[in-house]
Amino acid sequence: MLCLGSLSMALCFTTPAAHAGNGKKMITPLITKTISAAEIEVKGRVLSAKDKTGLPGVSVILKGTSKGVTTDVEGNYTITVNGPEDILVFSFVGSITQEVPVGNKSVIDVDLAENAKLLDEVVVVGYGTQTRERTTSAIANITSDKFNRSGARNAMDLIQGKVAGLNINRSGSNPNSGVSIQLRGVTSLTGGLAPLVVIDGIPGGNLDLLQQDDVESISVLKDGSAAAIYGTRANGGVILVTTKKGASGSAKFDYNTYFRKEYVRNRADFMTASQFRAKIADGTIPASADYGATTDAYDALINHGNLSQNHNLAMSGGGKNTTYRASLYYQDLQGIAKENGRKQYGGRVSIMQTGLKDRLTAQVNLATNFNKANLLGGGGWEGSLIRNPTLSFRNPDGSYYFEQTSTNEVARLEQETNRRQQQTTSADAKMSLQILPGLQASIFGAVQRDSYIDGSYRSLASEFSKENDVYPNGGYASRYTYLRNNYTLEPTVSFDKTFGTNHTINAVGGYSYQYAVQEDFEAANYGFVNDVFEENNLGAGNQLVAGKATMGSGKGDNTLIAFFGRANYSFMDKYLLSVILRHEGSSRFGVNNKWGNFPAASVGWNLSKEKFMENIKFVNSLKLRAGFGVTGNQDIANYSSLVTLGTGGVYINPDGQWRETYGPNRNPNPNLKWERKKEYNLGVDFTVLNKRLSGSLDVFKRVTNDLLYEYTSQLPPFVRETIYTNVGSISNKGVELTLSGVAVKTKDFSWNIDATGSYLTNRADDLSNDVFKVEAISTGDIGGYGALGQAMRIEQGGKLGNFYGKRFAGFTEDGKWLFYNRNNEKVRFDQINNSNDPNVSDLAIIGNGIPKFNASLTNNFAYKNLSLRVFLRGRFDYDILNTMALSYANKVSLPNNVLNSTFGKYANLNDTYQYSDYYLESGSFLKLDEITLSYNFNLKGDIIRSLRVYATGSNLATFTKYTGNDPDYVNDTGLGKEDDGQRRLGIDGRSAYPNTRSFLVGLSFGF
Repeated sequence: MLCLGSLSMALCFTTPAAHAGNGKKMITPLITKTISAAEIEVKGRVLSAKDKTGLPGVSVILKGTSKGVTTDVEGNYTITVNGPEDILVFSFVGSITQEVPVGNKSVIDVDLAENAKLLDEVVVVGYGTQTRERTTSAIANITSDKFNRSGARNAMDLIQGKVAGLNINRSGSNPNSGVSIQLRGVTSLTGGLAPLVVIDGIPGGNLDLLQQDDVESISVLKDGSAAAIYGTRANGGVILVTTKKGASGSAKFDYNTYFRKEYVRNRADFMTASQFRAKIADGTIPASADYGATTDAYDALINHGNLSQNHNLAMSGGGKNTTYRASLYYQDLQGIAKENGRKQYGGRVSIMQTGLKDRLTAQVNLATNFNKANLLGGGGWEGSLIRNPTLSFRNPDGSYYFEQTSTNEVARLEQETNRRQQQTTSADAKMSLQILPGLQASIFGAVQRDSYIDGSYRSLASEFSKENDVYPNGGYASRYTYLRNNYTLEPTVSFDKTFGTNHTINAVGGYSYQYAVQEDFEAANYGFVNDVFEENNLGAGNQLVAGKATMGSGKGDNTLIAFFGRANYSFMDKYLLSVILRHEGSSRFGVNNKWGNFPAASVGWNLSKEKFMENIKFVNSLKLRAGFGVTGNQDIANYSSLVTLGTGGVYINPDGQWRETYGPNRNPNPNLKWERKKEYNLGVDFTVLNKRLSGSLDVFKRVTNDLLYEYTSQLPPFVRETIYTNVGSISNKGVELTLSGVAVKTKDFSWNIDATGSYLTNRADDLSNDVFKVEAISTGDIGGYGALGQAMRIEQGGKLGNFYGKRFAGFTEDGKWLFYNRNNEKVRFDQINNSNDPNVSDLAIIGNGIPKFNASLTNNFAYKNLSLRVFLRGRFDYDILNTMALSYANKVSLPNNVLNSTFGKYANLNDTYQYSDYYLESGSFLKLDEITLSYNFNLKGDIIRSLRVYATGSNLATFTKYTGNDPDYVNDTGLGKEDDGQRRLGIDGRSAYPNTRSFLVGLSFGF
């Protein structure tokens, strides 16, 4: 090579050994710009290995440095390197990263191939796995890198807002409360609504056994064509949880910890002592209501010193034939309420071993959880809010002050106890033998055991003991024990074979046996003469002989047996077919309907593999799906089809002996059967714009037939007034959208966006038949003052979640209620016709408590090693009944404490308590749910593999017009039957656990 020119610019000529076609040597000019004697400018183009098109946005980085560039819209790049020894690293979303030595090259073109591992993302399905490319059903798969890692109290918190159509509700930050889960709306009026949870293959897995750092992935089987493999338990969908397992290689240790502090937000605005006295001064409240003290009963229940902590240590590794992973954890979860917390510890062990030349695989999992829960705190919020703020907690002599109209909650926390000791354990084992290539036989067995002891005591000095009518001035103690065992046995045979190059068949068939038995015992006694024994010596109470002590016990069991099979067929990975059949029997149903069949079928078409799509360059993958499936619901009480006997009292017989009498307390129903849900689903999965945008869109309709409800029965021939039977039907339909996009991708900065959205309607299609009829079903107890009844009504042909009541028409000049009658005339409340007959009733549908729209948005920003995650979610277009305002924004409540809005927004009201749309408010909200800032250290040492520090703020802001508590914690996912004692469907409870904002700092490192 011959070069002419200066150091800054050189004109070089090369004389290659090869000759041109005319036999003459070719001299090729090559212009190279150099910055220094050593630096070299390299150019090139990055192409897709699949279709040879230019790839924009590819990162081209000088290995070992932060120096780099990105390709332009045509895939071209230019970069300056230090010398021939440098290496260029080419990386792009969804492609295999390549490293190319510079050497003596000044032009480097690269073909980037698709990352087959990413394309063939493994999705956990019932009794097996599938690649994402071959799935034909609506399945959402969330891996650990996408989890909400903000101090999850429950494993389901990890996927809050991550799955379109999946609603996860919590009634507050109480560490001892669970979550209510609902997928794609209501599927039953009286049966279970939650999806079936399967943990590492165990149906009905216990979420208490899961810690956030031990979960690998969560798959949600959303439609019937996917969930039918679980038959009678899949009406609400299926959630499959896979825990982390070991991998062969050197031993690894991973430690994760966090500390969390919580603060009250959204406290109801009741009068303080100074505001209360101001109302005394202006004559609104009588002077006799001032008791001279200044107290804040609500704040006195708050644990301002709360600090929760979590520690998890995992160990993993293994060799060629054996891998393992074990984890130990400790948590001290402190509630925002005093005397409310949960300390727990436990572990999880997973061992896998192969033998017989890798034909035999054995997997063993063991998990256990020990927890001690303080259940005393967490209540009394309503009474504390309305308590007179000038009333002291104590008498002048220092003893606690008690009176009949309210509870001294401060004294209760000091003078009572309520504790739980619980142990939950699961063990499972699976052995798989490869009989022939592609043919495998397996057997899976599992046992789950959940047991706890509750003990409570109320001291001699407590308010309960002082005011007790059974035995005043004596202590009270109670004890409750519970034990539940679940046994599962499932042998299966699977087949996976490719014939030629185009035909692939994957199939699984098996048998399932599951037996569950639970038993409990409780006892209580009064009249303890000292507080020494508490609940540990119930016989020390002196009311056992008097017959005022209580005792009870119970036991129940049920059995499920099933035969199931699924077959998947793929032709050239273009045309896909899946069929499922499960034949299942349950002991809970009538003798005439013990067994049922649950079929499903779905098809898929990978359009992007067709020749006519080859020239549509912006589409990377496109698949259409269609599915139909039938599932069931057996989540009802044991023995629901049988006549059961109950005690009727002790009577003297002619022989002079006292004997217990028994009689039927339930009508038998030999025709009782499970509710059956038929579900249709159409979907599309897509990846476009050079894989920068991907997502799925699903449209579905569900119809649940043979709905179970308690109907009035005729006497005779029946022996009881009601019968539990199958009559009606309900339906839901909706649309779900999931999107993931790469908004910005440069050398140092990236911005990824994940979004979900769903629309849903629920309707009661039919509630009656020729034999059993019901005009309407009322639900949603309002509670509180005024005996206002129930707020919601289910009517045949109407929407579920409808509020039903009076229509507000204003106030009279003196503040009395006016409502519209059926003729739209303004009348007083006592002139409203409350009849159930729609032809004469003045009541009407006034709102709906189920959100029509749900949405979430996750923004992930990364600059070098610094990451920022911003998570928003919301629910829209629904109503909430503000019962706090209904009960305590009314002057009638005086001289009790009332909301300050009594004298503002509700100042015109001067009348009794009434339920109407006056108290219905829009529940729509957008929540800044989480912000996490984290930093990953670049470590090159031999000891620490990874180190990450992070800080998280949760529940930071809620944007809403609703004036009550946080609308996020109002139970809006069902029909009111999941009442937790504080909040019901669409009704903002007055005694709700405090809403909190929390801040968390955490550390993760591996070595």
